Amino acid sequence: METNEQKSTVLDIQNVSISYGSELAVRNVSMPILEKTITAIIGPSGCGKSTLLRSLNRMNDFIENVEQSGNIMLSGQDLYESGVDPVEVRLRIGMVFQKPNPFPKSIFRNVAWGPTINGLSGDIEERVVTALQQAALWDEVKDRLQDSALNLSGGQQQRLCIARALAMKPEVILMDEPCSALDPVSTSRIEDLLFELKREYTIVIVTHNMQQAARVSEYTAFLENGVLVEFGDTDQVFTRPENQRTEEYVTGRFG
Repeated sequence: METNEQKSTVLDIQNVSISYGSELAVRNVSMPILEKTITAIIGPSGCGKSTLLRSLNRMNDFIENVEQSGNIMLSGQDLYESGVDPVEVRLRIGMVFQKPNPFPKSIFRNVAWGPTINGLSGDIEERVVTALQQAALWDEVKDRLQDSALNLSGGQQQRLCIARALAMKPEVILMDEPCSALDPVSTSRIEDLLFELKREYTIVIVTHNMQQAARVSEYTAFLENGVLVEFGDTDQVFTRPENQRTEEYVTGRFG
């Protein structure tokens, strides 16, 4: 069995700083994201977690007055290098948002949408079925693929959004608090799904829920005021943190 020490770095975040106008949101963050692992980013509200996450697939490009420095390398390629197509970046690095956001289309068309508009070759129907199976949703929807996705429950909608990302066959999946709008049963389903997905995908998850971070991730990054206070093995960060501020946060003394 391959150990984490033998896994290669898929994403390498190097001295990244991000500002909104004159407001610095992320300050000189450096950390690796290893292949086929789950990395959790934790920290109090407004600490820069989501800003950092969105930088990994250039979603901040859609926000005005955002400036960024440093490098984000995907398998050795700088994602912000001149000539790099941000659309191509987002094909390789998918994203699942905090609230389920299915399109007002059928279940099938939701999953088929990405591959279709991007002109991906191959059998679209096969992509849809495989993605729904990977997202642990196929058995629940296989007999109603033409029903509106809006008729699904909240937890099913979020798994549909995961399937939509998987249909693009990305290398990395980013998740921005994917369970915060869900009930405990749906949250448990998503967490179980994450364990299955990391066999094939590299996952980065932002979460306010420290218990969730401890349950699902191998690595944890703790941010405060845009600064990476600590990064390391999740068990070490939660039980033997090197920084006192980390200990105060994970034990609930602030945040």
